Amino acid sequence: MIGLIPHSWLNDLGVPPWVWDPLSVSLHAAIEATFVVGVVGTASGYILAKGHFPGRALIETFFSLPMAMPPTVVGYYLLTRLGGPGLIRTAEVHLFGHPLTFTFTEIVVAQIIESFPYCMRFSRAAISGVDPRFEQSARAMGLSRCRIALYVTLPLARRGIVAGVALAFGRALGDFGATMIVSGSVPMATTMPIALYNAVFFGSHEQAMILAFVQLSVAFVILLGVSHLGRVRAW
Repeated sequence: MIGLIPHSWLNDLGVPPWVWDPLSVSLHAAIEATFVVGVVGTASGYILAKGHFPGRALIETFFSLPMAMPPTVVGYYLLTRLGGPGLIRTAEVHLFGHPLTFTFTEIVVAQIIESFPYCMRFSRAAISGVDPRFEQSARAMGLSRCRIALYVTLPLARRGIVAGVALAFGRALGDFGATMIVSGSVPMATTMPIALYNAVFFGSHEQAMILAFVQLSVAFVILLGVSHLGRVRAW
């Protein structure tokens, strides 16, 4: 979004390029990752909440691993699997003309994997918490399972789903370990956390302070929004 604002306006506001460039990359990558995670994570949460099939707990545990693993481990597996020799790298070269490692696309992939569990688990919990009597009433009225999901279950679970999407966006926006490994310090792929690390590493303490404050402000706004969504209104 900040990439749509003319640089002259940002200059007039006193926003230096070393702030808006990484912020633009971070927002661009996080928005793309959140769009994918929001769709796939909500669908996965619905399947896990309503489906009855063998291995459901195992599947949920597998896709939740990034929540427990250090981000650097996720980045390592992405680097070796997507960047190392093999069928995946060959497919990348065939489709994109180059491997995905050290590119913007790989940042989006890393952020999708890192943020996916939050959306999936929040969606599953919210959908599981929907009173089944509403769904039974809709079924008695002749609605199909698909219509019940679209018009009854998902609207009733919307607060939990939106909270999961918001947390996934915050996780994608703040990812450092996995993003650093798969992108390095390529200028066109430098996100806010990487820019902060570089500022600290090279002794630019004033830049580091400003970058940290920007990220702190974004995190505060996201968590405040999630808290507002989770608030229970009195009748």
